[in-house]
Amino acid sequence: MVVAVLILIFSTAMFFFYFQATCQRVLRREFDRDYFTPVVNANRLEFPSVRKAVLDYTVPVEYSRFRMMLKCDYLALSYLLGSAGNQQRRYSKEDRLLMLYFRLTVFSLTLRHLFHLGERPAILRMTAILEYFGNVIGRRVNLAKTGYLSASDYLLTLD
Repeated sequence: MVVAVLILIFSTAMFFFYFQATCQRVLRREFDRDYFTPVVNANRLEFPSVRKAVLDYTVPVEYSRFRMMLKCDYLALSYLLGSAGNQQRRYSKEDRLLMLYFRLTVFSLTLRHLFHLGERPAILRMTAILEYFGNVIGRRVNLAKTGYLSASDYLLTLD
C-alpha cells in the first residue's frame, strides 16, 4: 500500500514537472518583434505595468489588486485568442495548454499568498503567459492585414 502511494505521488510530481517544462518551452518561442504592444494599447491591458511594478520596486506585492488585474487581462486575451484574426475560431493546442497553465499559476499564487511565500515568481509567470497571448494575437492580426505577404511584396502593393 505504501509503495502504491509513493508511486502515485512520484507519478503526479513527474506529470507536473513535464507539464511545466512543456509550457516553458512554448513560452520561449521567439517572435520577430513585439506584437503585443498594439494589443496592450488597444485593449488597455495592465500586465506590462504589473510586471514593471513587480520587477522595479522592492515594496510588497499588492496581491489582490495584481491578481484581479491579471485575471481581467487573461479574460480579455482569451476572448481575443478565440476571435481576433483566428480563422478556425478555436484555440490551438498551445493556447489551451497555456490557458490551463495560467489557471494553475493563479491557484499557485493563491497558495503562495496564504502561506506567505514569495508571490513575485507566480506573478511574473502570469505576465509572461499574457505577453505570449498578446504576441500571438498581434501576429495573427498582422498576418491577416498583410495577407501572409513578405515585406517586399507588401511594399509593392502599396504603390
